[in-house]
Amino acid sequence: MRGAAFILWRLSLTTFLQQLFNALALGGVYALVALGLTLVYGVMRVPNFAHGGLYMLGAYFAYAALSGLGVPYVAALLLAAAGVALLAALLERAVFYPLRNAPHVHSMIAAIGVLFFVEAAVQLIWGPDFKQIAEPVPGIVNLGGVIITWQRVLVIAASVLVVLGLNYFLKRTLTGATIEAMSQNREGARLVGVNVNRVGMLTFAISGGLAAAAAALIAPIISVAPSMGEVMNLKVFAIIILGGMGSVPGAIVGAFLLALAEVFGGFYINLDFADVIGFAMLVLVLAIKPEGLFRRGT
Repeated sequence: MRGAAFILWRLSLTTFLQQLFNALALGGVYALVALGLTLVYGVMRVPNFAHGGLYMLGAYFAYAALSGLGVPYVAALLLAAAGVALLAALLERAVFYPLRNAPHVHSMIAAIGVLFFVEAAVQLIWGPDFKQIAEPVPGIVNLGGVIITWQRVLVIAASVLVVLGLNYFLKRTLTGATIEAMSQNREGARLVGVNVNRVGMLTFAISGGLAAAAAALIAPIISVAPSMGEVMNLKVFAIIILGGMGSVPGAIVGAFLLALAEVFGGFYINLDFADVIGFAMLVLVLAIKPEGLFRRGT
């Protein structure tokens, strides 16, 4: 009996750790996308509903670089991040900058329009069918009975490195300090000589690069589709509301909380209700702390 109990306990622990690794990989992707949206909101005070479109473009740019140019996976990821970062900066100049003095609802409507335009453009260029990106390092890792694919290991490692790099950039560099200053007091930053227009464009570029990198990392695990941006939009807005609008630590914590709720809820309860469980957690937390888990601010 003791031997059977030990085996059951070992199987349960292995299953738990298996799902934990899956949640960490998913949470890393959520964190990268949510961080970009949080930075833009902190600096511009505008919820960028086109952010999901930038995420989706990152996946398609990586697919195009791999299938069309034949470059290695890492190069495709970097090209996708750079390309979407450039487009995000142009988006800030062309759409959000002219609306800087208009009511916020105008920027929100314009962002939604950009999202629909990007989706239509992607369908026109690549078609409405799903695309698949092959895993750059196929195979699995066996960690004491816990099976995880190399791609998920790559996602976890890359997301940790990017988050640490972003934290260093914001805390240890002059440019990062100007972004933080603008997120805390835009007018005060302008009065002390910060070029708010340049910082705003740079923040959009960083936001787009983070979203594209996240999409390129998760693309070999999921199917690439024009609608993937809309789904991610809902999730990252839930994350930044959960963590606290404009809070960088809140975006990271909220991302992993949502991923844990989705993965474990989907596995132990019902996979069809994975998204519902995540949003139910959001409602529960906001009922207790309406301002979110963290106060605004980087």
